[in-house]
Amino acid sequence: VQLQASGGGLVQPGGSLRLSCAASGRTFSAYDMGWFRQVPGKEREFVASITGSGYRTDYPDSVKGRFTISRDNAKNTLYLQMNSLKPEDTAVYYCARGYGRLSSRYDSWGQGTQVTVSS
Repeated sequence: VQLQASGGGLVQPGGSLRLSCAASGRTFSAYDMGWFRQVPGKEREFVASITGSGYRTDYPDSVKGRFTISRDNAKNTLYLQMNSLKPEDTAVYYCARGYGRLSSRYDSWGQGTQVTVSS
């Protein structure tokens, strides 16, 4: 599967952004998906995951209550709604196919989209 992330940009603290990830192929609904983020010099960090059906989601404490992962299987698209953004959310955000919180469990990655939270 090929993944194309978009929607990043510059936003002020407290603001919102919605990231999108368009997937190729006909079996998108069969895949669990996730979002990760990475800043230079640090390992890729788990942000959110969602099952193929969309019924189950998972978040780390750092974003729980602020970020929401969702998907539209009819459009082959994954989303990440980010609210109450903080400067520490600044990173390149990646969508990926896989499951769980470990990046090693994901086998296809999008190219990343930059999110910068700054006043």
